Amino acid sequence: MSVCKSPQMFLYVLLCCVGVVHCYGHGRVSEVCGSMMPSHGSNSAQTSTAPFNITADKTTFKEGDQITVLLNNQSEYQFEGFMLQARRVGSTTLIGTFTVTDSSVQLLSCDGVANRAVSHTSDSKKSSIQAKWTAPTSGQLGDIEFRATFAKGFSTFWVGVKSSTVAYNGTGTSSATPNTPTVSLVSSNPDCGKTKVCFSQPSNCDPAANTGCYFMAVQTSSNQSEMRIEMFGQASGYVSIGFSNDQEMGNDDIYICGKDSSGNLQVQHAFSTGKTAPTILSLVNVTNINTALTNGNINCSFTSRNAISTGSRASSTSEYYLMIAAGPSSSQGNIQIHTSKYVSSTKANLQDPSQVITGAEEFPVIVKAHGCLMLISWMTTGSIGMLIARYLKGVAKDHGCCGKDFWFMAHVSLMALSVTATAIAFILVFSYARDWSGGAHPVLGCLVMILSLIQPIVAAFRFAAMFTGLALFEEYKEDGWMLKVMGGFVTWEALMYILQDLNLRAKKKDSEICSFGSTKPETVLLVLFILGNLPFLIALLVGIGRS
Repeated sequence: MSVCKSPQMFLYVLLCCVGVVHCYGHGRVSEVCGSMMPSHGSNSAQTSTAPFNITADKTTFKEGDQITVLLNNQSEYQFEGFMLQARRVGSTTLIGTFTVTDSSVQLLSCDGVANRAVSHTSDSKKSSIQAKWTAPTSGQLGDIEFRATFAKGFSTFWVGVKSSTVAYNGTGTSSATPNTPTVSLVSSNPDCGKTKVCFSQPSNCDPAANTGCYFMAVQTSSNQSEMRIEMFGQASGYVSIGFSNDQEMGNDDIYICGKDSSGNLQVQHAFSTGKTAPTILSLVNVTNINTALTNGNINCSFTSRNAISTGSRASSTSEYYLMIAAGPSSSQGNIQIHTSKYVSSTKANLQDPSQVITGAEEFPVIVKAHGCLMLISWMTTGSIGMLIARYLKGVAKDHGCCGKDFWFMAHVSLMALSVTATAIAFILVFSYARDWSGGAHPVLGCLVMILSLIQPIVAAFRFAAMFTGLALFEEYKEDGWMLKVMGGFVTWEALMYILQDLNLRAKKKDSEICSFGSTKPETVLLVLFILGNLPFLIALLVGIGRS
């Protein structure tokens, strides 16, 4: 049977095939810049959500800025052809120009202007494509969005897929409507407990009305393949949220909303490996990014299709501890150690918005009470009691009660109070922990408790225990000011002991280091020690209370 009735018919069919290849295979499709519709015969564009997305590395731009644009797949699907453009929001007007370095992509002219669009050079399968877009340096500018056509195959393609809006914040004339925000703020919390899992500090935080709080919300799809995430907080550099299997930092999935080197907000995906700077990851499946910076309040919302990873692999669970952290950024846009950190008291089920998530104090009240009692007993009552016993035996000699000198009664009372406070603090912290936490501080604390009746030895341990204890309270603080205050107190106490010792030596030679009339020098030094002791103690108690 004849396949083709005539050479003319065969030639016609061949030309049709060539036409198809011309429109699809090598990507030179400038003639469809306006519609972005590939000439794939009678096939029509898909109406379902595209399995591909467009992300930009900036959320705002000004004249002459350069933005890196990434096209990538969201699943196992790959695309064979594409066309990428930048358009003003709500307009068909193309804007800016592109540059490329990959040999698998090429630049196209549109409306007589070179480099207005980017397309493929072959129909090989692709998972991701990168191009750089440069904003005009003049003219009427406004918010933009990147648009792309993706072709999975000859008969399956999506037209006009949009990126998140990139807001214009330059100095020229903007085409945006006056008084209309170009990005949306995170919503307030009426939807918390209904459609969103929310966590905030304090618990009644409403980001729409309260500028002094921290807030995060997560709304997940039914199969947790997509999350809409919101975060809000006041910070000089960044606000971040994390998902963790425990309440400690390390192996956490993190999203950061912070200032870049130009002071513009950017969203980053990261993974925490401990108490060091987190590892920044590719955004990959993060879209619909909105940011706002108002009066020091950092505000971001976005959609993520990335699986939450709290270890070497993505986790299939939907329950995580929620974390919020905020702090400064360097001039290069790198985040620095956080100054505020809040962790949920229980795991949050991201599939169950009805639960109430509350914050866990980094240091519960019972732990703070332990620290305060120990400081009072070791810095004040114990120190004064030992100083009286060593240097003030001659003060009010033969005066006292029940045949005991005043100095002895004061010494015994103060030391008994010190031992009692130490015992109460010891019981409090062990009743809270109900376990051995490890580290140097518990060991030294136990030694202090055991040696409380052996004063010459306990002095060295009490200072070591105080320093290691304060170090725990300052584990997440960069300046370490409580340790510096403690160092000042040790110096002050050493100075007072030196002066008392010098006075004792002078008395043995029937002299004194300084005359205060009828008041004995050792009494003056004791009063001076107490007056100097109190500011150090109060400063440390306030520091513990604020931890």
